[in-house]
Amino acid sequence: MVIKIDYKKCCWKPLKMDNFRGAKNSLNFSADGKCTSCDCGGSCSTACVGCVEACPVQALTRKDKVVVDKKKCLSCGSCISACKHGALSLEE
Repeated sequence: MVIKIDYKKCCWKPLKMDNFRGAKNSLNFSADGKCTSCDCGGSCSTACVGCVEACPVQALTRKDKVVVDKKKCLSCGSCISACKHGALSLEE
């Protein structure tokens, strides 16, 4: 069994930054992301503090997107229960 992430439902999105060369309409993604549950910037109770924190073996990491380390993952489902947006599922 493997944890699958539906990135369309996941509230953790890459940060968009202006291109350092200043080209119009050109975007770069930073190395980190942010919660997009609402417009608070991650400071409210709906901010993304679920799946990564719920994992008992730290198999999930949050950078530009949430990633599952399949070698560490126990397929216990703690992250699935913790996700407020239904972005994670367990598949065979």
